[in-house]
Amino acid sequence: MAYNILHVDDEKEIIKLLKMYLKSEDMVHFEAVSGREALAILAATDMDLVIVDIMMPEIDGFELIRTLRKSSNIPILVLSARIEASDRIFGLELGADDYLTKPFDPHEAIARVKALLRRYHDLGVSSHAQNMRLTVGTLELDTKACIGYAEGQRIELTAVEFRVLKLLMEQPGRVFTKEQLYEQGWQDPLTGDNNVRVMMSKLRDKIGTERIKTIRGLGYRLEAVHETT
Repeated sequence: MAYNILHVDDEKEIIKLLKMYLKSEDMVHFEAVSGREALAILAATDMDLVIVDIMMPEIDGFELIRTLRKSSNIPILVLSARIEASDRIFGLELGADDYLTKPFDPHEAIARVKALLRRYHDLGVSSHAQNMRLTVGTLELDTKACIGYAEGQRIELTAVEFRVLKLLMEQPGRVFTKEQLYEQGWQDPLTGDNNVRVMMSKLRDKIGTERIKTIRGLGYRLEAVHETT
């Protein structure tokens, strides 16, 4: 399958370099030099993944990510010269799925692109009946009845667990911070992260410990688990 990849960067040499590597993987390369141009391309053409620089004219990478996340779950890889941890965390909190700093190894960049594509296109992610049922691998969530199913077995969820699991299942593979999970689950700003740890432990017990992965220093993400034969 040929994937459409949009690379947004005002450094033409970086675009030229990655274009060569993406094409070698039989991916279709699209390019934009600003966030505004990227939005125009995205409005006209379906993309499978977006690679975003941060420091760009008109609309910078952070604002582009914020805009995309209002209406799309498309995988986003940040590729930026901004190396501070605060920038990486901010980018991920806005909705980026991964963050790679410049200078970079193009082989690593392609490996991360392929990993994100696998996560979003090969994990059996789907929604049914106007988003009333979410499915990630063998995990299902009935959003109308607020009931989960793992391996076909019914799971009773508290209101907090349901809201957090729904958020995770809507964007599998994306890392969510403790602040984001707390605000989603408790509908209030985070005042202490112990509640999040306890809740995530209980949720793991219910749906399977292997489904929720802790990303040290960042937060949590949902992984798909498929039936074994």
